[in-house]
Amino acid sequence: MTDMFLEKFKALVPKYLEDEWQEADGLTPEELDKALADHQFQIPLVLREFYLALGGCEDLMEAYHYFWDPEELEVDDEGILMFLEDEEEQFTWGFRVGDLSVPDPIVYRRNNARGQWKSEEGTFSEFVFDMFEWAFEDEEEE
Repeated sequence: MTDMFLEKFKALVPKYLEDEWQEADGLTPEELDKALADHQFQIPLVLREFYLALGGCEDLMEAYHYFWDPEELEVDDEGILMFLEDEEEQFTWGFRVGDLSVPDPIVYRRNNARGQWKSEEGTFSEFVFDMFEWAFEDEEEE
C-alpha cells in the first residue's frame, strides 16, 4: 500500500520547527513493529505513518499534547484505543477499536473527569494538522 500521509507528516518538521526532516525524527518500520509487537490490535495506517514520520520528534510528539509512544498505546474498557493526552491530563483522544481497519479513522475525545467519549467529528489526519496549527499559532502570538 502506498503512503497516504507520511510525506505530509514529515512536512510538519520544517513547517513548525524550521528544520529539515531527519530520519531520527521518525521511527523505522522495525522499531515501530517491535514497539507494537505485544499489542493485541493493529493500529490504523494513518497512526503508523505518523509514528514513522514523527515518532522520534519530541518537539512535535509533546507539543502541548502528549502522543503516547507506540508501546504505551492501550484500549480502555469502552473499546477505545487511546493515543494522546493533553498536558493537564483533562482529555484523552483515541479511536474506536471497530474503526482500526479504517486507514484514517474518526477521533474521539474523553473528558477524563466525566469519563465520557465524544466524537471530534474529524479524522486523525485532520485532527493532527489542526492541532499543530493551533499549538504553534498560539506559541507565535506570545
